[in-house]
Amino acid sequence: MDTDFKLIKQMRQGDEAAFDLFIHKYYPDILRYCTYHCRDSEEAKDLTQDTFLRFFSGFASYSHRGKAKNYLYTIAGNLCKNNYRKARGQPLDSIGEEQLSESPEDVLATQITVRTCLDGLSEELREVIILYYYQELKQTEIAEVLGIGLPLVKYRLKKAKEQLQKMLRTEGLHGS
Repeated sequence: MDTDFKLIKQMRQGDEAAFDLFIHKYYPDILRYCTYHCRDSEEAKDLTQDTFLRFFSGFASYSHRGKAKNYLYTIAGNLCKNNYRKARGQPLDSIGEEQLSESPEDVLATQITVRTCLDGLSEELREVIILYYYQELKQTEIAEVLGIGLPLVKYRLKKAKEQLQKMLRTEGLHGS
């Protein structure tokens, strides 16, 4: 019996410790996911909290058929898409990627370029890149989270890589 199934069973029985364990287990991954989808760390925290609130508000009708984490990603993805649509056009004021070089100026320039390139991808391609590289999900898990077939995930990942390489070459960050 998998641990998610046990946790969900305990939560359904009203076990408060199981709720805490569930949140502690998945909060960092969902927060990281939301951070890559929005430009403000406080906003990412709010979206993460909203993800868990939505999960628990619909908990009575939740049917555990796979990984609860994938369902949380689906909720977070929908919230982030809505947030992105609202925030479209706002200036870049905060970046969450890891540092890539020694110089703070270089780090900021690189982060802005990478973020700009990611924002330049279509929503479908950007989502696959974030799930694959930043959330480190397997392609089969991405297919499950997005509700699409594995061949489509592979296609989107390939197209996204091609487009990102082209954009990064244009920006001078990626070798020819």
